Amino acid sequence: MGATATTPYRWRWLILGVMLTAEIMDLLDSTIVNVAGPDLERSLGASALGLQWVIGGYALTLGAGLILGGRLGDRFGRRPMFLASLLAFTIVSLLCALAPSIEVLIAFRLMQGVAGAMLLPQGLGLLRENFSGKELGQVFGVFGPVLGLGGILGPIIGGGLIEANLFGLGWRAVFLVNVPIGLAALIVAWRILPRRAGDKTVGVDVVGAAIIVVASALLVLPLNFGQEQDWPLWTWLSIVAGLGGFVAFAWHQRAAARHGRTPLVVPGIFSRRAYTLGLAGIALYFSALIGTQLILTLFLQIGQGFSAGEAGLGNLPVALGTAVGGALSGAFLAERLGRAVLQIGAVVQILGAAILWIELGSGGPFDIWQIVPGIAVIGFGSGLVIAALFSIILAAVKDEEIGSASGVLTAVQAIASSIGVAVFGSTFFSVITEGSPADAFRSALLIQAGLLVAFFVLTFLFPLKGRADEHGAGPDNQASPLKKESALAPE
Repeated sequence: MGATATTPYRWRWLILGVMLTAEIMDLLDSTIVNVAGPDLERSLGASALGLQWVIGGYALTLGAGLILGGRLGDRFGRRPMFLASLLAFTIVSLLCALAPSIEVLIAFRLMQGVAGAMLLPQGLGLLRENFSGKELGQVFGVFGPVLGLGGILGPIIGGGLIEANLFGLGWRAVFLVNVPIGLAALIVAWRILPRRAGDKTVGVDVVGAAIIVVASALLVLPLNFGQEQDWPLWTWLSIVAGLGGFVAFAWHQRAAARHGRTPLVVPGIFSRRAYTLGLAGIALYFSALIGTQLILTLFLQIGQGFSAGEAGLGNLPVALGTAVGGALSGAFLAERLGRAVLQIGAVVQILGAAILWIELGSGGPFDIWQIVPGIAVIGFGSGLVIAALFSIILAAVKDEEIGSASGVLTAVQAIASSIGVAVFGSTFFSVITEGSPADAFRSALLIQAGLLVAFFVLTFLFPLKGRADEHGAGPDNQASPLKKESALAPE
């Protein structure tokens, strides 16, 4: 039977699978090398500064390029941008695995972050283009938790690969694993992604792009490297300059719109309450989530002497809890409860932090099982929130705004994660010098609780019931641009 004007694109659910594969691969590389430090020291003679650049360099270029990546998808089309970025990410992953020195590895990690910045916004955009109405809520019910799991699973997979030492590869396996996954995703994506042309009338604001890249770099750089250097003056000056750069960027975007030029970020997205509140929620939430996960890894490796593989497995209860919570939230809780599921998720995480606080003070020899209940509850609450939060944010965005919206969203998530790493990491290392690893972990839990309380209060500003698609592409008004399958099927 031929496609009609309202026939959804037949490969849309397979598109979701490809997007999830690519996005997870991208996000995994934000944290997968966190447990590779000792192996890199032995293999390449990496110094502490070199290790910082291997980990932080990726975050630096990733965060700096995300907004530009979203806009390029608007202009050139998300299919070609996705395919090119995925190919580049896969090739650079191979180059990372083959790096003969720490300096070469750092250079390839910077390139990998650029490829990731071009890739991440395309996935969100493609999903928003191919789904609408109730299906869109279901998609983000799956996508949100998986996106959150991407960072959590990094130490688990990285630790397992290093511990297994397959074929004597050691840390190189952490990057090589991307190659077969990336090639498989590329082949499938080439076949199924719809050929929707980009909008060549969309200009790329070169000046705005330069401002946001520099501002993001100035902010992310000290957040990733200040802790190890005990926060010298240059880090604070860089943070102030970065914040000033964002103010300059906002001024430049308003001026561009006033003078009829195409801004890098469509101003209309910030007039949507669900979107702007969601960005604030993402900032609070991911700084707490990624920061707490880092502290768990540090506590196990530095505080308890766990190996990379053992520390990775220690994150497994968080990952499982997040998966279960996300499945429940995405399946029915978010749709039925609206913003209440965000509040329930925050309360559940605070409860988990309280349980973990008690578990850390139990005394006696440490056993990983004594903290499993607390970290599993934290993960469950996290899954409840992430599924609903992504659905609320991106369902509020118009189709012509999706490039800007997804770029800004992923940039906020990346920068918030860097802030969480900096704040939680500094707290942990400051306390552990004078106290025990348990004391350091407890101090981090206090910060987590404070961020979650702020998030809980913020949720009361959200609409009571989120709509499937705020701008009119709901179940009864399928306004998505990708409806005529015959016109969009791959050639």
